[in-house]
Amino acid sequence: MQEPLVYMKVFEVNGEKLVAICDEEVLGARLKEDKITLYVDPNFYGERLVPLSVALEEAKTATLLNLVGENIVNAAVREGLVHPQAILRVQGVPHAQVIRMTW
Repeated sequence: MQEPLVYMKVFEVNGEKLVAICDEEVLGARLKEDKITLYVDPNFYGERLVPLSVALEEAKTATLLNLVGENIVNAAVREGLVHPQAILRVQGVPHAQVIRMTW
């Protein structure tokens, strides 16, 4: 089975590293459920299409993570980057944000 592809963009500002990753099939999606709206903005997530394993390695170096989609969120849980109870689902699509404190 071929490794899933995900979109990834890295932002580095003032010593912080934000890594935004979404599954290939959710890029550009507008997800709405109750009072929550999540737009998977191509300008925010869509810089590079990479294999899931490449994105995970980048995610491990981030101080901030923003993840959307089954493939990336499930992989982040398996790698211990995201706690399963920290996942929000919007229209059934998982979304997780992580802040890693560095002191």
